[in-house]
Amino acid sequence: MTTQEKLGFYATPPHECNYLPEREAITLFADPRFRKTTRLYAALAGNGFRRSGEHLYIPYCRNCSACIPVRIPVDEFQPGRRHLRCRRRNRDLIITPRAAEFDAEHFDLYQRYLRHRHPGGGMDNPTPESFVDFLSATWSDTTFFEMRDAEGRLVAVTVADAMPEAMSAVYTFFEPEQSARSPGTFAILHLLEETRRRNGAWLYLGYWIQDCRKMSYKNEFRPLEYFREGEWRRTLESDAGLHP
Repeated sequence: MTTQEKLGFYATPPHECNYLPEREAITLFADPRFRKTTRLYAALAGNGFRRSGEHLYIPYCRNCSACIPVRIPVDEFQPGRRHLRCRRRNRDLIITPRAAEFDAEHFDLYQRYLRHRHPGGGMDNPTPESFVDFLSATWSDTTFFEMRDAEGRLVAVTVADAMPEAMSAVYTFFEPEQSARSPGTFAILHLLEETRRRNGAWLYLGYWIQDCRKMSYKNEFRPLEYFREGEWRRTLESDAGLHP
């Protein structure tokens, strides 16, 4: 990359919002032709961007700021009672880091998870190609952490990216019959430990939406930092009607 190269951004046309029914969304993408690195990823993540496949993006919606980037300052996190109970429920799990590549067993679990969590939503009929394209990127430092019980059965897979000074939780999918374990919460607890082990300062959790019930668990990790108006804050403005 030369000093003359500048990163451009492109906005999509309005499209159906994946999180809030009856709303339109616009997404801003970093130029897909621009050479990406984990250092660039870290810089954009620090400004609210997220990875999906090869792309880095951020919501860019007119008259809506419901999608709020959130991250946990790792060294300050203290588990609450709910987190401690979650750890006890999952103390039998064996966690193994795996390469970010296609695995038939992972894909079968991914299919079952999507059919259960997103029936009829256009996500419940993935292909091996869409699985790999969504979760991995040629330029990212991505790990699939698989979680198995004592009998070797695959319970969950959490996908995370490493970058300078941080990690980003990309996606977690799990056996629907094992939902009582709270695998999503346990995945974040594991990634907090992994980020600390790598001397990272933050774990990025993607976007939090107040009115999206499936995202409510993110707000149970404290302290939590919110990216608003170009800076990371510990609380949200009262005029947004949000008081974490």
